[in-house]
Amino acid sequence: MKLFLKFDFTKICNVLLEEKLNACNFKYQQTAFGEVEILEQISEQQLEAFNKSIQDYGIYVIEDAKKIMVQKIKDAITDMVFNEENDINVKTSVFLAEKLDQSYSYLSNLFSEVTYTSIENYVILQKIEYTKTLLINEELSLTEIAYKLNYSSVAHLSKQFKNTTGITPSAFQRIIAKRKESRID
Repeated sequence: MKLFLKFDFTKICNVLLEEKLNACNFKYQQTAFGEVEILEQISEQQLEAFNKSIQDYGIYVIEDAKKIMVQKIKDAITDMVFNEENDINVKTSVFLAEKLDQSYSYLSNLFSEVTYTSIENYVILQKIEYTKTLLINEELSLTEIAYKLNYSSVAHLSKQFKNTTGITPSAFQRIIAKRKESRID
């Protein structure tokens, strides 16, 4: 028997971090997604033990200031795209500048310097990932998804989907439908 699951990655990460921080007996406060303030002095050994406990889950403590800011940019973009409470109609540049309290040109230059890609490309990748999630888990049409993600048209979404994945959204839906059928049989 196969089960099809839907994930809330933010909740999963928060619960995991709480468990690991509590296991280390740290006094802490989560200040933002992916950001924890330790409210007491901890030793290098404690920090190393905590870091080892989270690495198996693909979570790492970042210490380089530029990488920290790039991670904040990525987290803000993920939040902008995936969090249904956010207004995705606002421009990415405005959203990031306000959320991170930095000029967009600084954020854009830093992001490109560290990741070798643009913020715009990263936003497109996140939107396409969310589109795939919606196509798999939700009963939304491509028109509804395009509207939800603030695309100017279904054609624009379809073109970006194909450029990113190599297949059209319709072909992706057919593949998913066939996989589901074969699992049911």
